[in-house]
Amino acid sequence: MPYSVIFDLDGTLIDSAPDIHATANRVMTARGHAAFTQAEVRSFVGRGAPNLVARLMAARDRPVDGPEFDAVLADFLHQYESAVTLTTVYPHALTALQDLASGGAKLGICTNKPLAPTLAVLRHFGIDHLFATILGGDSLPLRKPDPAPLLAAVAQMGGGPAVFVGDSEVDAETAERAGLPFLLFSEGYRKSPVSALPHTAAFADFRDLPALAGQFSASAAP
Repeated sequence: MPYSVIFDLDGTLIDSAPDIHATANRVMTARGHAAFTQAEVRSFVGRGAPNLVARLMAARDRPVDGPEFDAVLADFLHQYESAVTLTTVYPHALTALQDLASGGAKLGICTNKPLAPTLAVLRHFGIDHLFATILGGDSLPLRKPDPAPLLAAVAQMGGGPAVFVGDSEVDAETAERAGLPFLLFSEGYRKSPVSALPHTAAFADFRDLPALAGQFSASAAP
């Protein structure tokens, strides 16, 4: 039976932290604020661009709403759309995607990254055509960990059995609330031990993913 494999993006298929870090520092230092380390910025990733910018602003004792915040967010989003040159795809992820597709799986993206930079980075790596559905953090009114985006992705892909692949606490909660099997990529941006995140299975090497996805795709559709 055909099944869907839906992926988070940042920290799952791609390591985009260097580009996010560089963009954040360009935006903040242009306004006279001290630069952030990559570890600091990476710790802010996962709940969408508005949350990321709010955490940047709070860390520099600046308002997290109002005109100043809005201006910084707009600047960040504008620069973020073309921030692809420092991003890399995790080892063997491209082969895993191709193997899943050739094996009959439908592929999708459900990320809190805004849609424009999501499409830009997928096109940069020439893999946008692999995905039947691509939902960004601004595609719906709600973002992960609310299950609505993930359930919408499943519906757009025709329903039926589906698994979610992600790397973080947010992804684990999203899958749990959506009632989907969750395959945890352990080398991404999570902050907690693997054992602390609810997951169906964990993997550190993308070469293991196609077999895992096929194994758990028989789970009931949401």
